Amino acid sequence: MKKMINAVATSLAWLAGGAVFIFSSGWINAQTPPLRLGIVGLVHGHVSGMLGNALGRKDIDLVGIVEPDTALSSEYQKRFQLSGKLFFKNLESMLDAQKPEAVAVFSTTFDHRAIVEVCSGRGVHVMMEKPLAVSLEDAQAMRRAARKGKIQVLVNYETTWYRSTGDLYRIVRRDGFGEIRRLVAHHGHRGPKEIGCGPEFLRWLTDPVLDGGGALMDFGCYGANLFTFLMGNQRPIAVSAVTLQLKPLIYPKVDDDATIVLTYPHAVGIIQASWNWPFDRKDLEIYGATGSARTIGRDVIRLRVGEDAEKDVTSDPVPPPGDDPLRYLIAVVRKQQAPSGTSSLENNMIVTEILDAARRSASSGQAIHLPPVAEDDTR
Repeated sequence: MKKMINAVATSLAWLAGGAVFIFSSGWINAQTPPLRLGIVGLVHGHVSGMLGNALGRKDIDLVGIVEPDTALSSEYQKRFQLSGKLFFKNLESMLDAQKPEAVAVFSTTFDHRAIVEVCSGRGVHVMMEKPLAVSLEDAQAMRRAARKGKIQVLVNYETTWYRSTGDLYRIVRRDGFGEIRRLVAHHGHRGPKEIGCGPEFLRWLTDPVLDGGGALMDFGCYGANLFTFLMGNQRPIAVSAVTLQLKPLIYPKVDDDATIVLTYPHAVGIIQASWNWPFDRKDLEIYGATGSARTIGRDVIRLRVGEDAEKDVTSDPVPPPGDDPLRYLIAVVRKQQAPSGTSSLENNMIVTEILDAARRSASSGQAIHLPPVAEDDTR
């Protein structure tokens, strides 16, 4: 009985947080055909995890893979023992021949806009690896395309699927925590080359055009995404940033370390995004007027409220469809779940606005003040 109560409480917490993870018995029991899914791009290292997740599932029918680099296609075909008939060299031919309902995108970030615009014209939903866009202009174009084509555009972050993510939203709104005053995000690792990213990934991840920047874009997006979620999609009033090249011989074209400060009316957010951590990091610290919460790994929150001693709280498992990106994608495409929370376009428009402002601040040395209403909101 206790486990059942905890599961229901977890589900209600996600719902209350406006997150994507609502426990829907209708979705679980529905006998629907598998989602026809296409993969677009093989140059993002996260594609291996998505392919491993998609293959062999009864709820996913992988119908096509788009990759113009034939050598790279051959490598993935052999690694995952795939039929050569699945592979296409361009997006349009795959969409027209295979008629997917949705695509998962593993291209350069620069290519996201063109992919969304093509998919929009054919009514195909899109889930892409973070971040949404290389620029605010591209993000606005994608939003217009999504509205015109009546498609969903979702952004996939690893941290979305952490048990602790939803619990944080619930905790910072509980009695005794107080209004959020300070948020601190630590995200990154030793560097993409140092951890062994493949050459096809490294080639564009360190290109200022194809990635939009370096560590600022690669890991700054996590903090911006989570802060926006925890602050209820509130936009900061100002953004300041400092970027560094601590390893110019390895990363001569982009920053490898970024500190971004977000000023809210009653809070401050500090994002520390780096390719110079001595170890992998994806953790948060949230401070309220009378409480604090720190994530420890994926599943544990170190909580302190008032004068109580700190205690470690293990988050309960997240109920479907919020426990898996493909289950979530299916639920959104089949209109069993409205997109919200960290994966939503609404959240990630704000994320892009923050990153765009951070890049301008780092270049100019000045704080960037955001307009009261986000640009393009009225279009």
